[in-house]
Amino acid sequence: MATSFPSAGGGNRTGSYQRRNVDPFAAIRRNHRIKVPQVRLISPEGKQLGVIDTAKAINLALEVGLDLVEVAPNATPPVCRIMDFGKYVYEESKKTSHVKSTASKIKEIEFSARIENNDFITKLRHAEEFLAHGNKVKLRLKFRGREMAHTEIGFDVMKRAVVDLAGMGHPDADPKLIGRNIHVMLTPLPANKRKAKFHVKDGEGGGADESGESRVVA
Repeated sequence: MATSFPSAGGGNRTGSYQRRNVDPFAAIRRNHRIKVPQVRLISPEGKQLGVIDTAKAINLALEVGLDLVEVAPNATPPVCRIMDFGKYVYEESKKTSHVKSTASKIKEIEFSARIENNDFITKLRHAEEFLAHGNKVKLRLKFRGREMAHTEIGFDVMKRAVVDLAGMGHPDADPKLIGRNIHVMLTPLPANKRKAKFHVKDGEGGGADESGESRVVA
């Protein structure tokens, strides 16, 4: 009689390894994976169709080339909607990737209270380029030494920067003093509404300026 022995190292590992499913949509039940006898059905247009037998709801979805998708599994009975599940997954994935890409693209430009006009324009030019690429831009002004006695000078610089960049982005809130720094975050305008004031040239800017005060904030 054939006798099976465990492999070396303990436990029978042959064929037992399963790749972890990282698909965030894998847990959503649809069509014949929905095992409850009845569901509360919603039409593709969002209309409530009431409680009907699950088999009938599946047939209604398949007849129009769509899927029956469980959207509220904890309800009694579960709520299901007739929809194009593939299209739903695509649109949700696109939203997630957009959030991830924009979350890591915050650029920072640093000013000083007594910044020279040429340096000021250079920094605004960099800020315009960042905004043109769809990045959020954090403007930060740092007070040094006795400059804290005249914070209004710093606020004037930041307000001027916000006004000069209005054609490319809008502030999330008014400039705010935190410690020895004034902060304000700019969100880019929609691409079709952006109008650069300082005419960024191709190949110019895009990273830190010569003083190294413009940087990516993770």
